[in-house]
Amino acid sequence: MDDAASLPGYERQTDIAWPSKEDLHPLADELVAVAERLRKFAAAPTDVRVNPGAERAPRDSRRYLALARMAYSLRRKRAAIFGNPELFGEPAWDILLDLFIAHGEDKPVSVSSACIGSAAPATTGLRWLGVLAEEGLIVRENDAQDNRRVLVRLTRAGVTAMERFFDASESGG
Repeated sequence: MDDAASLPGYERQTDIAWPSKEDLHPLADELVAVAERLRKFAAAPTDVRVNPGAERAPRDSRRYLALARMAYSLRRKRAAIFGNPELFGEPAWDILLDLFIAHGEDKPVSVSSACIGSAAPATTGLRWLGVLAEEGLIVRENDAQDNRRVLVRLTRAGVTAMERFFDASESGG
């Protein structure tokens, strides 16, 4: 097996092979482009008005859920491999993925769990929950079973934006 440090674009530092700064720029640009596409999907009017009572085909829902799980898992693996999760900080996207997975599994998510899912400090997670709520992608609700807890979930617009994102990511555009 090749030593990662011997691959083009990698510099040797102690016992860890780190990508060079030049190799990180395209990855950062790609992450920014993904975030921008998601913002556009969330802001764009849908071609078909969504009936809140209507559900997507189960096959589509399972596919989207699998894609979300894979994306979330890859983000955690990437952070572990590169050894510095701060290189790829994108708490809003992590929250959206986490909430989309919870939506697909019909599981409630507390605000504190969503902050943990953001893979960022709690204050950063809370700030991004506020931004996502202002964008209409998530909503906070009191937990009917435990008045001490506040739950957070994707709005219908948030679910639709995530589904549109996964559709677009599969089709390459």
